[in-house]
Amino acid sequence: MRLIVTCLLAALTLPASAEIYKYTDANGNTVFTNQPPLGTNAEAVSLPPVNTVKSPPPPTMPGNGQGNAAATQVYEVLEIANLPDAEALRSNDGNLTIDVRIEPQLRIGDSLQLLLDGQPYGGLTNSQQFPLSNIERGEHSVSVQAFSGDRLIQQSPTVTFAIQRVSTNSPARVTPPKPTPRPAN
Repeated sequence: MRLIVTCLLAALTLPASAEIYKYTDANGNTVFTNQPPLGTNAEAVSLPPVNTVKSPPPPTMPGNGQGNAAATQVYEVLEIANLPDAEALRSNDGNLTIDVRIEPQLRIGDSLQLLLDGQPYGGLTNSQQFPLSNIERGEHSVSVQAFSGDRLIQQSPTVTFAIQRVSTNSPARVTPPKPTPRPAN
């Protein structure tokens, strides 16, 4: 029984050790084959070793039994990108765009959600730009969450910014009265 198993295993390894032969046919063409024809002067071709590349490990996802806080971080960088931190934004209409920097790029099936003042603003999206409309003047906080499907996988640090808008009570916003036409003489 051992002899039969040994012979079968040896037969399975034969294709892995097959050689490549090179010869010139009657028309002068170079031919490569794994079985040289009889009566030809075929030479064995030595091939270089096969290149192999290890695939990168899959990203660590939360809830996989590891209690490590760093293990829940799927993206190396997830942050708000274009807000000034030392000065207020001037936006009389309250409209602005928030950019998100994410590395590596957003994976297929993942989406982003903007949080404005701790509340979701808009829906889940795969865009890295979030247009904000008619934001009230004053101080606001913003962060972004990354979701895989409907499961939260990561959140960016919160960034605080201030918006300057012309007050609705400002004299600059008061419409001057229309002049009354003079009667013609």
